[in-house]
Amino acid sequence: MTAPAMRRIILEMGTGNDLYGGDYTKAANRAVQDALHHSSLLLFRSLDLNHEDMEVRVTIGVQHPERVDTDAVAATLPRGVATVTARKGGLNVEHLTLGQTNIVATAAVEAWVPIRAGQFRLS
Repeated sequence: MTAPAMRRIILEMGTGNDLYGGDYTKAANRAVQDALHHSSLLLFRSLDLNHEDMEVRVTIGVQHPERVDTDAVAATLPRGVATVTARKGGLNVEHLTLGQTNIVATAAVEAWVPIRAGQFRLS
């Protein structure tokens, strides 16, 4: 029997910011939490799927991806095996008079689980 293919079952988006600290990781964490608050994983219980088999793939968009501590963001995820990638995106809002940068991050959170072809059917 062939191994089940990983299939994306959830995609949620979120935004987060750090208005005063210029902290890209804080903005990224807030974006991930925003995305997580939009989803519910009831289907795991309903379909008898194991959370430990879930891969969570997170993509963060910020203006300076190298400033995101992706391990710290991954540590905030409550379930699954997490992979976090930071890419160029998001938005920096400069306040020239005050000399500060407001960071806006976006996050895409995907949940992938192993599902064999034909394992589930709509009835």
